Formats: sequence, C-alpha cells, structure tokens
Amino acid sequence: MKKIITIIVIALTFTLTGNAQDAMKVKTVSLEQTSGEFTQKSLKLSEGDYIFEIANKNVGHQVGFVLVPKGKDASKPENHISTAYVTKAVENNTKETSKVTSLTKGEYVYFCPLNPTPQYTLTVE
Repeated sequence: MKKIITIIVIALTFTLTGNAQDAMKVKTVSLEQTSGEFTQKSLKLSEGDYIFEIANKNVGHQVGFVLVPKGKDASKPENHISTAYVTKAVENNTKETSKVTSLTKGEYVYFCPLNPTPQYTLTVE
C-alpha cells in the first residue's frame, strides 16, 4: 500500500510541476487604450503563448481587443483569433485579459471595434 501511495504522490508531483512550467511559458502583453487609439502602435513578439492585458485609460466607455491574421477580412468574426478577445469588455479605467493565445510566425493586426481604433501591426518572428 505504501508503494502505491508513493507512486501516486510522485506522479502528482510531476504533473503539477509540468503544469507550473507550462504556465510560466505564457507571457503577458500589456496594451493601453486611450480615446480612439492604442498607445502601442506596433508590436514584435516571438512565437509562443500570450495573454493580452488591455487597459482602458479614461476612454469614457467600454473597450475591447480583436486580433486577426494580416490579410484576412477583419470585419468578419470568423477571421478573428477568438482566444485573444478579452474575457469581458473593459470598463473605463480598468483592465481585462484574454485567454492564452498561441501565436506563430507571421503578421497580425489588432484593433478595438468599440473605441474604435485604427488597425495596428503585430509581427511574430
């Protein structure tokens, strides 16, 4: 019985350690919106997993975040990378985050349809 419990404890330890290491690989990209624009006009990132943190800096209403592969029609929701959406609209003077979003090499555009902002370039190298 002791062997079985020891094996279970070791297995759980490896599982928890692996999950913690995966979580540490996720990077946060903080973006700030003011009235009609993002303060960051372009981004360069490495391939990997990201969480987007969007700050609403006194815009006066809710803001959001949309990420689309460059060249796709950004007006069509089916082209959006839905994991990059903030989990809820960002209220005035608050921050919200997206789910984990995996990015591969290429170019993307990001914008806010609620603010609204121009489309800015995100390059993954």
